[in-house]
Amino acid sequence: MEIQTITTGYLEENCYLLIRGDSCLVVDPGDDYEKIRKFLKNYQVLGVLITHHHFDHVGALEPLLEEYHASVYDINSIEKKEYSLGPFHFQIMGNPGHSKDSVRFVFKGEKVMFVGDFVFYHSIGRTDLPGGDSKEMVESLNQLKKETENYTLYPGHGPKTTLEEEKKNNPYF
Repeated sequence: MEIQTITTGYLEENCYLLIRGDSCLVVDPGDDYEKIRKFLKNYQVLGVLITHHHFDHVGALEPLLEEYHASVYDINSIEKKEYSLGPFHFQIMGNPGHSKDSVRFVFKGEKVMFVGDFVFYHSIGRTDLPGGDSKEMVESLNQLKKETENYTLYPGHGPKTTLEEEKKNNPYF
C-alpha cells in the first residue's frame, strides 16, 4: 500500500491517500479540497476515513463526497470489527480523549495506524477542547500500550512515528 501525505490548511493537517493500483482511500480530507483533488484525479475513491470531526480534518469532506460519492467511515462505523474495500482491509478502534468521536484505523497487514489527533510524535492530542476528556485519553492510551506489534503511526499533524518509539520516548505513555 502506498501512502501519500497532503498537508492542508493553516493548522497543517495531514490528509492521507492510501493507494493500491487505481484504488484509493482518503483519510481526513483537511480543508483544501482543490489541493487534495489534484492528487485524486487518477484514482477511484473507495471510501473516506475520518479519525474525528474537527474542522481541520473534515473541511474538504463535503465537496469530496459530492464529486466521488464515496462511503464515509468514522465513529458511526465502529460497531463492525473489520472492513474490506477493494484491496484494503482495516479495523476501526475507538480512542476518545481528544474528542468524543476519535477513532483510529488499523491496517494489520501493513502494520499501519492512522491515529488522527490521538497520538503525535512524542506527544498526544489536546484534551481541553470541547468534547475532550483527560481521563478518557488516559484510558485510550492504556489500550494502545497493550498492542504488541510495532505499528507505524500516521498522526493528524506532524511527522509519522512508530508505536515502539512512542512507548519508549513519549512522556504520556
